[in-house]
Amino acid sequence: MTQRNPHLKNPHLPGEPFYWQAGPTGILLIHGFTATTAEVRPLAKRLHTKGYTVSGPLLPGHGTTPKDVNRFTWKDWLDTAIDVYQEISQRCDAVFVGGESTGAVLALYLASQHPEVSGILAYAPAMDLSLNWLDKVKLYVFAPFITSVPKDLGEDDLPWQGYRENPLRGTIQLLRLQRQVWRRLPMIRRPILIVQGRLDAWVPPEIPGKIAGRVRSTVKEVHFMENSSHVVILDHELDQVAEVTLRFLAQTNI
Repeated sequence: MTQRNPHLKNPHLPGEPFYWQAGPTGILLIHGFTATTAEVRPLAKRLHTKGYTVSGPLLPGHGTTPKDVNRFTWKDWLDTAIDVYQEISQRCDAVFVGGESTGAVLALYLASQHPEVSGILAYAPAMDLSLNWLDKVKLYVFAPFITSVPKDLGEDDLPWQGYRENPLRGTIQLLRLQRQVWRRLPMIRRPILIVQGRLDAWVPPEIPGKIAGRVRSTVKEVHFMENSSHVVILDHELDQVAEVTLRFLAQTNI
């Protein structure tokens, strides 16, 4: 990835993997589909300054070109997340797993697979997308022939870094990951925090409640940020998201 990468919005931002050592409690933060670690860095910095060790992997196919995403499956994304989770687990006494959008879905899968995690931080978990049945039919029909389609990124000033196009075969992999994780939610028993923007145009507003209803966790928190969109960890209420997260961590990391 270079600063001249025409495929990326905000290519000047740092988007490589990071590992920031601090205290004995670790946090894995996974970015979303088509994004980079620039998406999770602002929240990660706030957590790191409070003494948490934080790691952010770069998922396969991301940070280069949209065509690269289509070369990988959701299992490749998960394998990367597992590798980093195991690394941070070896260095920390306790580990929380979390992420934004698709990153949150991967974190949920991790938590179902690793019951020893201390908790889950799910920001705008993309367990469903605001696509009607016709949109999904078109996706499957055109994916073998069209690499990607342009996004409507708007002119917002959020420090989001990622592709200006949606890779179609990669989107299908996200749909397949969603189906896997819905089936695995009852396996989750650890404390879970779910935060979503009220103005999220990508993930339906009923999703946090559905997730909370499926997991078997005793501690479940759902928070909506009234003035935030899909990338809730970058939007106007980031400070409130960080406060909610720090409070959840302090209450559950005992």
